[in-house]
Amino acid sequence: MELNELKPGAGAKRSRKRVGRGIGSGLGKTAGRGHKGQKARAGGFHKVGFEGGQMPLQRRLPKRGFVSLTKGDTAEVRLGDLQKLEAETIDLAALRAAGLVPQLAKRAKVILAGKLERSIALKGVGVSKGARAAVEAAGGSVELPEAQPAPGKLQKKTAAVEAQA
Repeated sequence: MELNELKPGAGAKRSRKRVGRGIGSGLGKTAGRGHKGQKARAGGFHKVGFEGGQMPLQRRLPKRGFVSLTKGDTAEVRLGDLQKLEAETIDLAALRAAGLVPQLAKRAKVILAGKLERSIALKGVGVSKGARAAVEAAGGSVELPEAQPAPGKLQKKTAAVEAQA
């Protein structure tokens, strides 16, 4: 079979109806638009979901779900990819330099995928339970990042109290 032999399936292409071409065509006079009303007129349309002034369905139903704005902040790194790195000490900067983590990532987490056969020291990088066991089994060490709460009202308030004391 060649590209020039390809054809659409039977019944997939239908010729368009020519409207407004006289009584004999079956679509003369009003051309399938019916009599009067907004949809019969030129330019007569309303926005998608409009229900004649009734509260539209998309506004009647409750909103559900959540899309995290920080979803792309944490990058996953496979254990097998760390095997290929030459550095003994691996932190977020080393992962960025190796191209394993996007430049905009704020955190990285090592997951158990692949094998690690040499000792490495992870600093300031998150690890899953299985990945931590694999790193320590290979003779490496894991130093977890310090947990820092997001800057919010409570943190600002405690900082202000500490400044006064």
